[in-house]
Amino acid sequence: MAESTENSANKTSANVDNANNGTIKGKRKRKEVAPFGNYRNYYGRSTFQSIEEGLFEGKDCLDIGCNSGLITINIAKKFTCRTILGIDIDNDRINDAWWHLKKIVKKEKTRNGDIVASKSKVVRRLNELECSEACSISPKNDENGAFSDERDLLDVVSFRSENFVTSWRSLPLKHYDTIVCLSVTKWIHLNWGDKGLISFFAKIWRLLHPGGIFVLEPQPWESYYKNRLTTETTQRNYNYIVYKPELFQEILVDKIGFRT
Repeated sequence: MAESTENSANKTSANVDNANNGTIKGKRKRKEVAPFGNYRNYYGRSTFQSIEEGLFEGKDCLDIGCNSGLITINIAKKFTCRTILGIDIDNDRINDAWWHLKKIVKKEKTRNGDIVASKSKVVRRLNELECSEACSISPKNDENGAFSDERDLLDVVSFRSENFVTSWRSLPLKHYDTIVCLSVTKWIHLNWGDKGLISFFAKIWRLLHPGGIFVLEPQPWESYYKNRLTTETTQRNYNYIVYKPELFQEILVDKIGFRT
């Protein structure tokens, strides 16, 4: 039976109504269109600060709706997980995530005075990861499962573009110790309704190892109203949603099979 850790936040991670509003040389910017919540740099710093270290250390992790990858990378850096895969429906956000990963690795190597020696490794590892179908390569471990001293972020972090609700290429071949879903459920709910949300929760349960942890940060129901008119689909689904966020824990326990 998989366990569930639900981090119910009374906040959303971004003020989407104000995204990309402003003027440049007297011309008003076009408002960013993000029907799946795929705004650039969607996650805020406060979201990351609420995460508990013990949920990730030495574990294989999955970050659903990773956006530009900053939370995914910071989890790997701060909490020393074994591996972490970030997925997002928007290929542009995944490209942003790879860019951030390369930038951070380069910066760390430069700080250590090892930029010349590491440059070829960075390029080689990125090519391996991007060419891999699953974009996921296991880190080098010793016989006892301990981390190699040579492992770096490129051995731990990977990204890929994926619509988790409608497809999952590794299901059920790959399982995880911890799955993270931060400020994503509203967009799943608005785009695929109650049925899609239940399917989403069930798929996560099947992807977790027995005793695995699901870290969930749902957006409050009040925030749904601001985004209900994003598309015709979100407007239609908003009018028929029955399972509001305050019922998510009950659904996870009674319908899916998690325990708190």
